[in-house]
Amino acid sequence: MILAFLIWLQESLGKGKGDDAQSWSQALLGSLNFWNLLEGTHLLTLMLFAGTIMVVDFRLLGIAFKKTPVSVISTKVLPLTVGGFLIMIVTGLALFYAKPVFYYHNLWFRLKVIFILLAMINIMVFHFRVQNSQGAWDNAPKPPTSARVSAVVSLLAWTTVIFFGRLIAYNFVECGKPLPDWVNAVQECSTSEHGAQSLDGKITLVKPK
Repeated sequence: MILAFLIWLQESLGKGKGDDAQSWSQALLGSLNFWNLLEGTHLLTLMLFAGTIMVVDFRLLGIAFKKTPVSVISTKVLPLTVGGFLIMIVTGLALFYAKPVFYYHNLWFRLKVIFILLAMINIMVFHFRVQNSQGAWDNAPKPPTSARVSAVVSLLAWTTVIFFGRLIAYNFVECGKPLPDWVNAVQECSTSEHGAQSLDGKITLVKPK
C-alpha cells in the first residue's frame, strides 16, 4: 500500500495530458538548478541544526563552556536550532518527494529515518524527564549522568544520521545488483523496477499492488 502510494505520488500526481507530460515529482527532479539549490539548502541547514545541537551536547558532557549555565547555552542556540530544523525538514521532504520510490528502496535512507526517530525520542526524553531537574545542576561544570547519557545518545544518533545520509549518494546497494538476501529483503527490492538479484544470480521481481 505504501509503495503504491509513492508510485502514484512520483508518476501521477499533477501529471498533465500528453506523452511528454510530467508529474510534479518528475518536474521537481528534472529542474536542475532548483534541485541543486534545494539539496544545498538541506545540507547547510542540517549543518546548522547538528552544529547547534552539538554545542549543547558538549556543554552537557562538561567538555566545553563549563562556566556557562546550560540554560544560557540552550537559550542562545535554540532559535538557530529550531530554524535549522524547520528548513531542514521542509527541504528534506521536498527531496524525498522528487524521487520517493528510490528512497523507499534505499537501505541507507531507511536506516537514516530510524536514527532520526531515535534522536527525536532522545530529545523528548531529555526535555520531559532529564530537564525537569535542571535547576539543580544548571551551573554545574559537569551535569549528572542522565544528562551526559542523553548528550552521548544525541551525538551518536545525529552523527549516524549524517553518515547514512551521505551514503545515499552511493549505489553499491542499489536494487537490481547482486546483493545479500537480507539487503534485498530490507530494501524490498523484489517490488522495485529492477527486482531483487541474489549473490548467486537469481532474480526475483514482484509487481507492486
